[in-house]
Amino acid sequence: MLTKFSSAEERITTEIMGLLLPHRRHVVGQEHAPVSAFGPQHAQIASFTATGAPILFTIPGFPCKSPNLDKVIGTLPDEGERLSLKFLDDLCGAITAVYPPGAKMLICSDGHVFGDHIGVPDETIDAYGAALRGMIRQEACTHLDVFDLGDVLGDADYDEKRRSVHYRFAPALDELRAEVRTDEHMTRLYRGITRFLVEDAAGHTGTKSALQRVCRDRAYAVIQRSNAWGSLIAEQFPSSVRLSIHPQPVGSAKFGIRLLAIEDQWTTPWHSCLLIGRDGVPVLLPHRRARSLGELVCKDGLPSHYVAL
Repeated sequence: MLTKFSSAEERITTEIMGLLLPHRRHVVGQEHAPVSAFGPQHAQIASFTATGAPILFTIPGFPCKSPNLDKVIGTLPDEGERLSLKFLDDLCGAITAVYPPGAKMLICSDGHVFGDHIGVPDETIDAYGAALRGMIRQEACTHLDVFDLGDVLGDADYDEKRRSVHYRFAPALDELRAEVRTDEHMTRLYRGITRFLVEDAAGHTGTKSALQRVCRDRAYAVIQRSNAWGSLIAEQFPSSVRLSIHPQPVGSAKFGIRLLAIEDQWTTPWHSCLLIGRDGVPVLLPHRRARSLGELVCKDGLPSHYVAL
């Protein structure tokens, strides 16, 4: 049930929702849903339009590159991130065109939150984050900003910050396991993260079954930290419109959003490589496949993406 607001607030809120829906990252079987099905997002947006305040979106993501160079082209943001940032900035610009107070997108970079569980050093994550901020400035994405673990808990080191966030906000492991067993959406999320962890373990020398067991345990740890990070974001920015780079069920507190026009509901620029097809349409592929199909393009002396031959 949608909260009732004035007709003007209702109209503009519905119009903004209409700008989000074409980019929704949906779960299987929920491809088509009317604006009226997204009550939580309607209420979140309306809380801003009711007061004439700029809309604040928060989106966890842009953590760091996968450590598997068969999947990604390097350790720094590349053309995939650039196009994704431009999309988010353009989306805020489209909202500002119909709602003059405007919209801001806060990218809540979560690499440091679970970097120890995915095998990426904090120094590598710092370099990715600095390059991401530089890309936002270079592309003049005036609607975007970045928030990460370095912005909370003062001068504590990253290990201490991770422990603190986990202690305060992470769900109990037994509760999480029960949720994965009984909730279809959580089951898909768990399987998706397990798959990413298995793919990212490029240097594993043991058996595949042993790797699967390790990655299943690590997937729970990653979800615990991700949920904890989401709770911290909710505490820091309680009125924000909450977005997610993962598919989200209709009626969820978060709205799943696609960063690029790709069919795969799980692929992200930090787990893949961008290839510009012969038709000019960008697609995200494993690096090993992209380099077999295209010619490498470098920007500022660094590998960026491929163009189909």
